[in-house]
Amino acid sequence: MTNEKSNPKEGPPKQSASEIFLEEISKPPPKQRSRWRGIGQAIAIPALAVFTGLLLGAVFIVLTSESFYAAWSISPIAGLKEAWDIVVTAYSALFVGAIGSPKEIISAIINLDPEALREALYPLTESLVAATPYIFGGLSVALGFRVGLFNIGAEGQIFMGAIFAAFVGYSITGLPALIHIPLTFLAGALGGAFWGFIPGWLKAKTGAHEVINTIMLNYIAFRLSDYLLTGPMQRPDSFNPVSPTIMDSAKLTRFFDDPIRLHLGFIIALGMAWLVWWFLFKTEWGFYLRSVGANLHAARYAGMNVPLAIILGMTLAGALAGMAGGNEVLGVNYNLAMAFSSGYGFDSIAIALMGKSHPLGVVLAALLFGALRNGATSMMLATGIPIDIISIVQAFVLVFVAAPAIIRTIYRLKPPPEGEEGIMVSSWGGD
Repeated sequence: MTNEKSNPKEGPPKQSASEIFLEEISKPPPKQRSRWRGIGQAIAIPALAVFTGLLLGAVFIVLTSESFYAAWSISPIAGLKEAWDIVVTAYSALFVGAIGSPKEIISAIINLDPEALREALYPLTESLVAATPYIFGGLSVALGFRVGLFNIGAEGQIFMGAIFAAFVGYSITGLPALIHIPLTFLAGALGGAFWGFIPGWLKAKTGAHEVINTIMLNYIAFRLSDYLLTGPMQRPDSFNPVSPTIMDSAKLTRFFDDPIRLHLGFIIALGMAWLVWWFLFKTEWGFYLRSVGANLHAARYAGMNVPLAIILGMTLAGALAGMAGGNEVLGVNYNLAMAFSSGYGFDSIAIALMGKSHPLGVVLAALLFGALRNGATSMMLATGIPIDIISIVQAFVLVFVAAPAIIRTIYRLKPPPEGEEGIMVSSWGGD
């Protein structure tokens, strides 16, 4: 007789064909699983970097507060309670200063009170105003990264864009706004493009490194603006180093009445982000530039015109940064003054890194930096905490985004598939 009892060494009973089929179709394809995993990590790494930066920033807030040490001298429990109260107060003020009070916003909407709603939305609109030059600057640096170039000259390109835009804005008269606004904005883009073309041409024709050239051009732009604002472009009726006020026809349209300053430049910035995405990922020229950035030697071997790609990439990057300068002159300040840009170009490097050199990521990172920048002032006024704490938080965020292995180690995240870590700058350190 045949022994029909199952052998325990044979393992679990075999699945039927239908069961295997149902199990397989319920699983996403390997490529799809890899894609979703990559998207999840692309979102998780910056989010956890921001969270960790805020956490470490809270430590600095507590350690720089005298009330914490006074409470700690009473008892450790009192010290911990005081530390918690300090952090909650500081970050609550930061949130309300950046976004506004949800309670006040909801109350204004329910009561249909336009004036109260305007006041409640003022912090949010100011954060959008602060984020607008970050979007332009972040796109500038990100585009350079995509071509394999490290554009450290965004700050100087912003200054040049502001100089060109201010001159066209106040010197040309009699034009309707429909013509004057685009013309002035285009002048800002051309000023930045010219300042980006120079290091691009030097890199392509002589091999001079764009990092060194853009850093030197930054200082030339700073001193050039100082000379112009104390000489040819100085307002005649003022002893201060400031340009004449631009014509009303050159001012970017504001969407609301004072004190809300949200203007057309924010919509233009979002449109440029979409245009950069379309150019990079939907056009032949975009593929051309990304190929050079991905592997310069392979692109050269394939017969691509690498010098042209380098010049074009740096010129377009400069134009985007120049738009940031034009935006500040036409939409916020209405004139050009010394040191009008408080580090927008340098912060844009962090924004491009945090956004993984993708236009959508750049927009989100710029919104975050704009909110932090705007909320920091309210936090300082409400709590007396130095505004430099926000710079510390931003520095921590940048460190964790630039070194994602730290975040993966802390939070036990799986490493991404090889080659999907992010955009590397192939020219960093030479060809």
